Order: sequence, then C-alpha cells, then structure tokens
Amino acid sequence: MPIAVDQGVDAVVWSPLAGGLLSGKYRRGKPEPEGTRQAGGWTEPPVRDVEHLYDVVEALVAIARTRDASPAQIALAWLMTRPAVASVVIGARTEAQLADNLKAAELALSADEIAKLEAVSRPPLLYPYWHQKNFAADRLSAADLVLLEPHLAG
Repeated sequence: MPIAVDQGVDAVVWSPLAGGLLSGKYRRGKPEPEGTRQAGGWTEPPVRDVEHLYDVVEALVAIARTRDASPAQIALAWLMTRPAVASVVIGARTEAQLADNLKAAELALSADEIAKLEAVSRPPLLYPYWHQKNFAADRLSAADLVLLEPHLAG
C-alpha cells in the first residue's frame, strides 16, 4: 500500500474478510463453526499469529455490538477507510452473507472506532520502518505513513 499511495494508485482488495476469519464466526476459545471452509481443513489465508487475529476479531465484535451491525460489516467499513483502498471484492457464499456484507456500505465508523481497529490490527513494523520511525520521523513521506500511522497518510 505504501507504493500505491506514493504513485497515486488505489487498490481493489480481494478477500477482505480473510476467508471469513474476520466475519466474527471464528472466536477465541470456541470451536470452529461446522460447515465452514476452515473447519473443513482450509488453510488459507495463512495465519501467522492466531492470538493477534483473535484480538482483531474481538475488537470487531465489540464495535459491532455497539453499532447493531455484524463484525463483517465493521471489518468491511473499516477497510474502506484505509489509504489507497478504492473498493473491496467480497466473497459471500450465501445470499445472507451478501446482504450482510452490502450493509457495510451504509456504515460510517467514528474516529475512535477506526483508531481502535487500527491499534489492534497493526502488525509490528519491519526494518527499515521501525528504524525510520525512531530516528527519521521528520522525514517520512505519505507512503511511509501508511505503515506507521495510516490516518495521517494521504
């Protein structure tokens, strides 16, 4: 995404709910729902940090409860606030999932909700970004800010 911001090109995001992992049906300490791809042995997308995934899902669920929305709607609405995201390609398998996902277009998340989701979902910075943040923060471009503080990017 930093390159997209730098070059002024937006992205269309495929699989924005990570194969259903961000839909709210997969929760910490609960069995996987029967009849889902994950329960059937589907291994995509690869999850490198399950606890981090569950932290994100819990934040989605908490916000969804206050908004009378589904976690999937919150995830999709949040993604549409990200720099350089033009649209998403949803992969609903049922008519009910499609109807639910489409309601995300009607949601406008608050700055606090966006900040909460940003804080819980941001991955750790890799080199050179952690170094730049610590020692050259005054020279960061809008593209760099996508990784560091997306709400400040361009």
